[in-house]
Amino acid sequence: MIILNIKGSIHRKSQAQVKIGIIGLDTSHATAFTKFINGNTDEYKDFQIVAAYPYGSKTIKSSFDRIPGYIEQVEKMGVEVVSSIAELLDKVDCVLLETNDGNLHLEQAYEVFKAGKIVFIDKPIGANLPQAIAIFELAKQYNVPVFSSSALRYVPESQKLRNGEQGKVIGANCYSPGTLEPSHADMAWYGIHSIEGLFTVMGTGCKTVTRISSEGTDVVIGLWDDGRIGSIRGIRDGKGMYGGYAFTDQGIVSTGQYQGYEALLREILKFFETRVPPVSELETLEIFTFIEAADASKRAGGKPVSTHKVYEKAAKEAKKLIRKLK
Repeated sequence: MIILNIKGSIHRKSQAQVKIGIIGLDTSHATAFTKFINGNTDEYKDFQIVAAYPYGSKTIKSSFDRIPGYIEQVEKMGVEVVSSIAELLDKVDCVLLETNDGNLHLEQAYEVFKAGKIVFIDKPIGANLPQAIAIFELAKQYNVPVFSSSALRYVPESQKLRNGEQGKVIGANCYSPGTLEPSHADMAWYGIHSIEGLFTVMGTGCKTVTRISSEGTDVVIGLWDDGRIGSIRGIRDGKGMYGGYAFTDQGIVSTGQYQGYEALLREILKFFETRVPPVSELETLEIFTFIEAADASKRAGGKPVSTHKVYEKAAKEAKKLIRKLK
């Protein structure tokens, strides 16, 4: 039985503690989630992170350099570090797939799906759109619930805008650091935060994407099928911050500032209990279509690109990825 207290946190009656495993100790998200859940606070007493498989990127230096230190941190919080994903899956009910390198998510998630374990895949769900499509297709084949999200989705002001509490959203502009990682689609590495924020307040329906790019900045503009326009700014020059504003029929409203991981964590734990993803497959894949279309627009010299055509091409590539994996 699930009970939500007035803050929206989760409490259960007469059920065993939910055992959670982490795949990937190469991101600060893994240690942050562990501190919350294993921190002996009453709110998370029905959950425990019991095991972690540390790898993890083996090619992105900024990620794999963190692994030894993060192993030490989680071990101090009572987490057993194991030598394989298979060993981890034998010990847990649910999985936090935290590997920073999105290129590893498809292979790692496939192991989780085959074991029938519910899983949250941290952003980016994959390094590109074909990988993201393949992950969702495999999840459906194995009937395993999955969702992925940036913490920026759960900024309170953005949720109010999404729920219509600030009026009808006519358009929006969001910004975040736009650091690039050559092994990923450009906006999948850090720009995904601003894109997640944009889709949180705008919803789905983007039909074309146009990108203006320079060494220090990207501006990506989406035209929605109802005529609304939304845009993001990926920042590489100057101080990179997270935020934005929405144009509504009641005025111009801030989308809010980043406030940490805990609101996202509450949604993850609720998902582990209910098995109902709080973010739809449709919306996550449209976010990645936006990301892929932004790269296509850049290659085309800044011309608008159809999201429908981008998705169709990626869906064919996803089928090849699945055949290769199996």
